Amino acid sequence: MFLKQKKEGHLVEVLGLNDLVNPTHKNIIGRLHYGEEMQDPEKFPKADLAFPSGEDLPRCWLDVHYRDAELRK
Repeated sequence: MFLKQKKEGHLVEVLGLNDLVNPTHKNIIGRLHYGEEMQDPEKFPKADLAFPSGEDLPRCWLDVHYRDAELRK
């Protein structure tokens, strides 16, 4: 799966989907797709990533408390 860095616009290949969908993990392990050579894996903050279309990541992937308000009702 590929995501895009919001500021730079570079594509990032996500190497661990479990990190991506787990809201307790603030970073993912990925690899930049930039330049001619394959880049080394590195950590990327999920808050700095979006889908290639520009759409933000789902809140349930970022915020462990995304449904707390519903539980209080």
